[in-house]
Amino acid sequence: MSNSSSITQFLLLAFADTRELQLLHFCLFLGIYLAALLGNGLIITAIVCDHHLHSPMYFFLLNLSFIDLGSISTTLPKAMANSLWDTRAISYSGCAAQVFLFLFFIAAEFSLLTIMAYDRYTAICKPLHYGTLLGSRACVHMAAAAWGSGLLNAVLHTANTFSLPLCQGNALDQFFCEIPQILKLSCSDSYLREVGLIVVTVCFSFGCFVFIVLSYVQILRAVLRIPSEQGWHKAFSTCLPHLAVVSLFISTGVFANLKPPSISSPSLDLVVSFLYSVVPPAVNPLIYSMRNQELKDAIKKWFSRTLFNS
Repeated sequence: MSNSSSITQFLLLAFADTRELQLLHFCLFLGIYLAALLGNGLIITAIVCDHHLHSPMYFFLLNLSFIDLGSISTTLPKAMANSLWDTRAISYSGCAAQVFLFLFFIAAEFSLLTIMAYDRYTAICKPLHYGTLLGSRACVHMAAAAWGSGLLNAVLHTANTFSLPLCQGNALDQFFCEIPQILKLSCSDSYLREVGLIVVTVCFSFGCFVFIVLSYVQILRAVLRIPSEQGWHKAFSTCLPHLAVVSLFISTGVFANLKPPSISSPSLDLVVSFLYSVVPPAVNPLIYSMRNQELKDAIKKWFSRTLFNS
């Protein structure tokens, strides 16, 4: 019987057993990671360098890109290293750091997506009050609240989880450290405290989800009253990317945590966890830039200016 004080490392779930597949996974993960770095980096650079994008919507998008960079950098580099060096080990402190950072960025992202829904609702349904309700100070306060909620969520869950005694080994059925997998190693009923915290977090997340849905119901009603086709296009071009990002983020997360036990398996759990932890940060820049002409123009302008100066 081991406990948490004697555990010095955890063993993560491997993506493949053969060396060839491990190297293939490493190359795939490296490509995804570089694409995420490039996409989010371009969005950050474009928004910072182009004064035309210094508006509340792009300020929140700037924060989202930073969060996506942090989120994917928490899980994927370790998975790449394990695939490259043919190992499954992660240190106890490394696992705690991974849990903390992942919870921090995930909670901050969901809070920020809720704020971005409010931003779109105000811009379309209350355009005359937009400058008042979303002034620079209000935007900073809302962004700080999103980051703060992520920090509070991470501190509570990480401290509570890693205070539990563990006596069921050190093997996790996941490619990164995740609280449900660590709770399976707990050997006492004290894990119920963490379950209670998870229930509180789920209730808060559900409240955010309801707010997003209600915001878009009001947005849709307002858009349908716009007489011009140009007005429709402008409204949808700013709202659809955010709606797509929210849908991807929520659907993958819900399926990962609420899928029926009858279809659960280590390989399926691995794929689903990859979808909700890696795919959203990697594809969010693509989603936001596809229909946003202002953002595409800013990126092209930055490229042209950089090439001209060089």
